[in-house]
Amino acid sequence: MTRTQPAEMVEADDAELIRRSHDDPEQFAVLFDRYIKQIHRYVARRLGAQAADDIAAETFLTAFRRRASYDITQPLARPWLYGIATTLMARHRRDEERYLRALSRTGVDPLPEPMADTVVGRVAAQVEDRRLAGALASLSQGDRDVLLLVAWEDLAYEEVSQALGVPIGTVRSRLHRARKKTRVALGGDDPTREVA
Repeated sequence: MTRTQPAEMVEADDAELIRRSHDDPEQFAVLFDRYIKQIHRYVARRLGAQAADDIAAETFLTAFRRRASYDITQPLARPWLYGIATTLMARHRRDEERYLRALSRTGVDPLPEPMADTVVGRVAAQVEDRRLAGALASLSQGDRDVLLLVAWEDLAYEEVSQALGVPIGTVRSRLHRARKKTRVALGGDDPTREVA
């Protein structure tokens, strides 16, 4: 015999949690728990582990403060959170470029965390290639943001569009440019191609 779960036992989508957090701020903690590891990992891959703690925390603090402006017709807050994180990382753009140039010179990735996600693992292995790190450092900020949201975080074009606040056509053109440049640096390999 199957019983139905009470409404409060059913896992709420992100928009519902944000809506509930207006009256009960602790509801936002569930959203934090859902996405903190992903956001932290993304920032760490871009700026290093030290900056990731601060920026990931600031991402959720900013999201909490701006939750009243969240479009609750969007059930997933993931693109919104990546957009906030990407905006905060733009302040650290010079640090990211220095990080990538150092990685390009040394070939050593200082990130101590193991990468469990297969896409992140694949790209992390490629990042250790000096040629790719050099290509990433030479990309424009917008092209690099799109490429890494697709390659490291496995966001769909629509999610990247939402995260960065740009049209899908812009996402596609930036990704095309970034892939072309990195493909040349990798001797013809596409950095976002699925490995069979």
